[in-house]
Amino acid sequence: MTKMIRRFLVSTAALGLAAVTSSASADNNAAATHAGRASVYKSGAFDNNNSLESVSTTTAIRSMFDKNGNPTVASTRIWQVLEHGEKLECLSCIPLVAGLLYDAQPKTREIAAWWLRRRIFGVFDDGKVYSQVIDTLGDSSQPETRRAYAASALGEFLLFAGRAPLAAAIRNDGSALVRQSAVAALERMNTDGPKHELSVAMGDGDVSVRLAAVHAATRINVFTDVAAIAGLVGDEQASVRQAAAAALGTMRVSDSVDSLVMLSSPENEPDANVRKAAVWSLGLIGDAGGADAIIAAQKDPNAFVRDAARAASLRLAL
Repeated sequence: MTKMIRRFLVSTAALGLAAVTSSASADNNAAATHAGRASVYKSGAFDNNNSLESVSTTTAIRSMFDKNGNPTVASTRIWQVLEHGEKLECLSCIPLVAGLLYDAQPKTREIAAWWLRRRIFGVFDDGKVYSQVIDTLGDSSQPETRRAYAASALGEFLLFAGRAPLAAAIRNDGSALVRQSAVAALERMNTDGPKHELSVAMGDGDVSVRLAAVHAATRINVFTDVAAIAGLVGDEQASVRQAAAAALGTMRVSDSVDSLVMLSSPENEPDANVRKAAVWSLGLIGDAGGADAIIAAQKDPNAFVRDAARAASLRLAL
């Protein structure tokens, strides 16, 4: 069962909703029972201690940490306890869980932020966890990894107010790791920033930041600056040119056909992955102006480019 399903079950239980209603007679009726369900539950594998509907206790959460607030259990145990503790209000647990926002395990950081953003008290008050995360992101004396984790946490908190500190990090932080994390956080929040910082990131001097920005652009439904993506078809890094070419096709940017035609030719583009992305995108856009390039690409020296060209030709019925 996926994490999303588990969270849904727990949250709906908290609201007092019942997904399925049944009577005792129905439970005893083999014809009305899913195959194998009765025998599984009869085995005791889903007793009260293991039930998805059981609620973690204050003791369960606090027992995962030593006296200095360091986790003492496996990551999988942390995930289990926090996901089962969505309904639990525990002020003394908040500082402990907040420390997990800076854990080396990405999933632990994600689940910690998920748990914290559901707290009624102790997280979003002045000077509490949320403002502390913002301060950490903006503090250049903090290690870059910690600042990067703070950026990720702001993305997971999903608050509109997090845009500004993330935008500042993209524009001003000296660490490419932090800028990349801030871009990914904007993607998580489905925003390109208060002043279009995603477009700014596409001109970043670090390739990882530019790649993160292009990746985000195709997943943020408010992003419209296709010119910024088109400007990357001439990037010095082949990986960025490939990402830009693919993004232009995904976004169906018809004005980019000429640029994609140029990238589809081995005379202009030495990297086969870039040519493949360009040809594929020409097929997605479906403009007749790319037909000749698609036909020519079917004789490309690279087999993957030829495959992309054949697929694109089917789209254009060539």
